[in-house]
Amino acid sequence: QVQLAESGGGLVQPGGSLRLSCAASGSIFTITSMGWYRQAPGKERELVAGITSGGSTNYADSVKGRFTISRDNAKNTVYLQLNSLKPEDTGVYYCNAVVRNSPWGNWYDYWGQGTQVTVSS
Repeated sequence: QVQLAESGGGLVQPGGSLRLSCAASGSIFTITSMGWYRQAPGKERELVAGITSGGSTNYADSVKGRFTISRDNAKNTVYLQLNSLKPEDTGVYYCNAVVRNSPWGNWYDYWGQGTQVTVSS
C-alpha cells in the first residue's frame, strides 16, 4: 500500500500565499506522474497542476502564472506553491500519485486525504 500525506493548507487572505506538500510512502518502486486536484463546495474535483517524473508540468488555465508545482523524486514528494490567491481558489486540495509497486507491476492511482485551503478576508 501507498500513503500520501498532505500538509500546508489553511486560511489566507486574498492575494496571499500558501505552500502545499505531499509525501508518498509505503510500497513504492517508482512514481510517474504526481499532481494536485481541488474540489470546491458543490463542484466536481478538477486538476490544478500535474508534473511528470521528468519534470514536465501542466496547469489549469485558472491558476497559470500564480501556482507552481514541483517535486523531489528522491523524497517522493510533490509541492504546490500558491501565490496571488483568490476566493475562488477555496476548496479541498488533494494530492495524487501514479505508482508502480514492483518492477513488473501495474500502475495504480493513489490519493491523499485532502487539505483545506480557504481564501477569505
